[in-house]
Amino acid sequence: MTSYIVVFVGVLLLAVMGTPLARRLGLRIAMDQPDPTRKVHAVPTPRLGGVAIFLSTLIATLILRERYNLSQLSGILVGASLVSFLGFWDDRFSLSAGVKLGGQLLAVGLLLLTDVTVSAFPYAWLNLGITVLWVVGLTNALNLLDNMDGLSGGIAAIAAAHFALMCAFSGQYLVGLLAVSVMAACIGFLIYNWTPATIFMGDSGALFLGFILAALGIKLRFPNNVPFVTWMIPILVLGVPIFDTTLVTISRLRRGLNPLTAAGTDHSSHRLTYAGLTRREAVLVLYIVSFLLGLVALFITRADKLDGYLVGGSVALAAIYALWRMERPPFWPPSRVM
Repeated sequence: MTSYIVVFVGVLLLAVMGTPLARRLGLRIAMDQPDPTRKVHAVPTPRLGGVAIFLSTLIATLILRERYNLSQLSGILVGASLVSFLGFWDDRFSLSAGVKLGGQLLAVGLLLLTDVTVSAFPYAWLNLGITVLWVVGLTNALNLLDNMDGLSGGIAAIAAAHFALMCAFSGQYLVGLLAVSVMAACIGFLIYNWTPATIFMGDSGALFLGFILAALGIKLRFPNNVPFVTWMIPILVLGVPIFDTTLVTISRLRRGLNPLTAAGTDHSSHRLTYAGLTRREAVLVLYIVSFLLGLVALFITRADKLDGYLVGGSVALAAIYALWRMERPPFWPPSRVM
């Protein structure tokens, strides 16, 4: 616990001090311009806050590197650095979706080479396939979720906090320290990203957070339970970005749009504002949902097969209902201007 506190305070200070520096750099080279058809902010805003998140986490992890399995740590850090660099380049110059996907697949390959893979299934090829789908999907889900002040960073902080708590319960303190680093970096950044934001994290931060949280989800171990139950735990902890990506994908396909290239104000956060909430209230509602899903995941870490699947199935049914409901008024189509 002492190590958790020391790492948390250290990374928090790095992020608090580093984010204004990232903002200065963003003012010069990477400004996010308003676009009422795709975005909700009204003034140009720098978008390199992810650089501060990335560097704060990286510095802390490198200081603690002697405690880790260097092979797996290298795979995670190099892969995360690669997707963060691609995000930075996209923030600065704009990259095609194909280039970004290719870089993400290369980063996943580094995880596979260092044996950071899903191990819940009896077939190696299935574990490898699920690993690629999980990491690439979640990396982009966090990026898609970055659509309102404080949203992606706050959800990432909540997820990392739950991962850290689970690691403490299961004795995975080193994995927990990495989760604490991510949580602290996000909180330090949120001081400047909370509405009205003075800086956005951009792709450099969102892609990094998605990749690192996906890797943390793979590394979680639950010695007091069986994989037949515990496979759903990371999915629940990261349920908000997964739900949001599923929602916009289904919605855009129904409207005849390509979900990979289309963009717009059709995310769960936007839909909550169409129903009458303010942007701040919409973000807080999604924070609460993320926190509650984390509590459900904590329950499942100790649940037997019957209880685990009853609870997990109930959450799945609730998610399916929410997908159906949020495709209808007042959530969609837009009933008012945000």
